[in-house]
Amino acid sequence: MVTLPFTAPTTDLSQAARPSDSTQWKNELDRSRMAVCLVGGARRFELTGPSIVKNILRVYPNSDLFLHSNFDDNAFKFSLLKSVPRLASVRIIIPQPLPETLPQLRVLTAANSPNGIQGLLQYFNLVEGCLTMIQEHQSLNGFKYDWIVRTRVDGYWNAPLGPENFIPGHYLVPPGSTYGGLNDRLGIGDLNTSTVALSRLSLVPQLDAAGFRQLNSEAAFKAQLTTQGVPFATKRTPFCIVSDRKYDFPPSRFGVPVAALSSPGPLSGAKCRPCKPVCEGTCVGDVMTWLYKDWSWTNWENGALKLCDASGDLEAGWEKIFDKDAGKEFASERKRVRGLNTKQCADDFNEMKKKASKWDAPPVEEICRLGLGEN
Repeated sequence: MVTLPFTAPTTDLSQAARPSDSTQWKNELDRSRMAVCLVGGARRFELTGPSIVKNILRVYPNSDLFLHSNFDDNAFKFSLLKSVPRLASVRIIIPQPLPETLPQLRVLTAANSPNGIQGLLQYFNLVEGCLTMIQEHQSLNGFKYDWIVRTRVDGYWNAPLGPENFIPGHYLVPPGSTYGGLNDRLGIGDLNTSTVALSRLSLVPQLDAAGFRQLNSEAAFKAQLTTQGVPFATKRTPFCIVSDRKYDFPPSRFGVPVAALSSPGPLSGAKCRPCKPVCEGTCVGDVMTWLYKDWSWTNWENGALKLCDASGDLEAGWEKIFDKDAGKEFASERKRVRGLNTKQCADDFNEMKKKASKWDAPPVEEICRLGLGEN
């Protein structure tokens, strides 16, 4: 639970966003205590996981990883995390229906949520559950984190998370994909701002009392920050959300553009998939200028974006497309996961367990067996 009211630190954003010496700021971040909160399902983690390890966890090797996810037939892919520098806590839960309260039903809307209100609550539960894991770790070890990076399991990073994204006293989110609120696919803040930002369930009654009604995830997220006085900033960030979902092409005014994984970006959390682009150059401008900018729009200028036709399943040969676009290092990890057997999977998880301060998950053999069978 978050203690309120929250008083936001008064920081000059123009100065905070532009450290006079980026190397000095990076060195300061390396000396700070940082938690990386990774949430969501492992659907395509064989594609995204290695990029998260390389471009976040190895960039800040003193950061502690907290993983909060649901147990399903893809959870075995988390065995990829055996190589992370520091693993604080892992919680892989068997999802259960969450009670839907009257304030939640008033404040939140099921529109555009694939699994309705329950889908939003499950997502909020994973996010706030990760905050609880961080708070427990702090309490047990007698310290507090300076920074929390909250990102998604399905995020593919094509470049490192830079030090300019850590802005004292402000909560940083990507631009674009705002859906009438704020892009909630990544968040970076100090302990105070992050405590508010990650309290997705706890703050719903306060939003209800303030009169907010029928908000989607992004609008509810913005309301959380604004009602609690948390300043936020937006910066373009080099990741996209790998998705198998189908979207019309070309997108309608309120449609969803799907980027090719090979897009230079930064894509700031736009939806993406490995594909042969069907729209590049001036074609992208024709499509993107038609989209409503406060909905699913993302930055596209200067060749940053190539578009897929995502109206069908992933195209035949997508694995080779990914391997070519992502490079040998990530391709090797994808192939390794494809070739895992249950013993190798269990061995990898047991390596992870030795690193973790806390482990709350089904037996590793069960995780591996569900995803891989008895091979």
